[in-house]
Amino acid sequence: MSEKNSAASLNKTAFKAGIFYIVAQLFVRGITFLMTPVFTRLLTQEQFNQYKLFESWLLIFGPVMSLCLWRSVERAKYDVKDRFNEFVSSVQTLSYLSITVFFVFFMIFRDQVKQLSSATGLILTDFMLVIAFLYTYAHTSIFYFQRREKQMMRYKASTTFTAATVVPATLLSVLLVVCGRMSGHTDDLLTLRIAGYYIPMVIGGLGVGVLMLAQGKKAVNLRYWKYALVFSLPLIPEVLSIQIMNQADKVMVSAMTGSVCGSILALATTVSYIIWILEDSVWNAWLPWMYEKIARGEGKDIRSNWTVLMHAFGAISLALVVFAPEIIMILGGSKYRDAVYLIAPMVTGTLFRFYSYSYTAIQNFHKKTGFVAASTVSVMFLNVILNYIFIKIFGYQAAAYTTAFCYLVLMCVQSFMEKRVTGEELIPLGKTLRISCTWFVLCMAAMLLFRIPLFLRYAVAAIFGVLVLKYFLPQIRSVMKTLKKDKKKG
Repeated sequence: MSEKNSAASLNKTAFKAGIFYIVAQLFVRGITFLMTPVFTRLLTQEQFNQYKLFESWLLIFGPVMSLCLWRSVERAKYDVKDRFNEFVSSVQTLSYLSITVFFVFFMIFRDQVKQLSSATGLILTDFMLVIAFLYTYAHTSIFYFQRREKQMMRYKASTTFTAATVVPATLLSVLLVVCGRMSGHTDDLLTLRIAGYYIPMVIGGLGVGVLMLAQGKKAVNLRYWKYALVFSLPLIPEVLSIQIMNQADKVMVSAMTGSVCGSILALATTVSYIIWILEDSVWNAWLPWMYEKIARGEGKDIRSNWTVLMHAFGAISLALVVFAPEIIMILGGSKYRDAVYLIAPMVTGTLFRFYSYSYTAIQNFHKKTGFVAASTVSVMFLNVILNYIFIKIFGYQAAAYTTAFCYLVLMCVQSFMEKRVTGEELIPLGKTLRISCTWFVLCMAAMLLFRIPLFLRYAVAAIFGVLVLKYFLPQIRSVMKTLKKDKKKG
């Protein structure tokens, strides 16, 4: 009976914390997304593409230069226990030391770095390079803070901090770009966009880094450093490979076909960011509960709930495809209309990546991080090769399809590695493949709706909505019963 009460308590805690986290993250990160229509109109297509390329570089800088040590935080909770804060503050110091070494190296060879960036289509200035490194320090601290709070199922402080930095930074960047246009400084809009957003984020991130150091009261602990290095170093290739897969299509399209095509692909990527926000928020709320279940030997409880999540995000992906014409017009206007045919492969690619999370999580829990990295790196090379071949043959649109295919391959490889390395198979691959292929076919078929009258497309969407509601209604009722029980007990 006590075990049942313990499991029920865990489920309720995880559910309440997870719902709060998801809603808050959608609000905070949604603000950034909603600014896309503003910037696509304030900036030229070339400036918009340059900003997206700069973002791509930052997403690669962070994991590599910090040595990916923040990835050890989630697993360390079960090994260091009551010295968790000390672990986080100590390992953060090691990441800072690593970033500093990279910073000195890059500043010495900054001319060569600029040449390398220009080869990918990004015109990197000294200001952008300094901001990139300052942001890498700050964002590393944010990673540590968010993962520490998430693993403790505490989301209020993390979400409050995110809102207090992201919202002002987004609004300031808009203000600076508007002022720049009004004052005739149109050539400086990219610099103003970067300064307005990243300087507040740097200040906030460094502040939270100091806070964690004060809470942990430990800057150096060689035992913790060794633990984090052994766990995280094998993950650097994995994280880097994922980021390269995420960014390679934009970089390669810009380099091979020009900034205009790159900007169209970048806007389509922004639409796929809608579902990525949802997936990332749900996954970050889900993972602590999942690890607790695995630690208690209750892995079977995860399977049915994960199946519901897979179908839920499949339905959301299909909805994005159905309403892609309207979304593209709102976000970018008529000059980005060609992006509408990229939405289906891009959102399903994101969907396949989300499905693969369950397989990599098991391997990470068992500290088999090297196997996760090996499979991801292999698929990354496949992605780059396929991008190069098919962009040359079919044009920039091919990049969306090759990336989706590679995420499907990654999902299969990670499932194979999970079973071989850990001896477990949380979600059978056959089931995942059936669900994946079903939603992919539906999303591709939905593009045929673009050719029929608007009211018919909306009618089809309404019928689809009814069917989805019918499927999810039992789950919704179960959640409402849980909430009512908790309210009565309170």
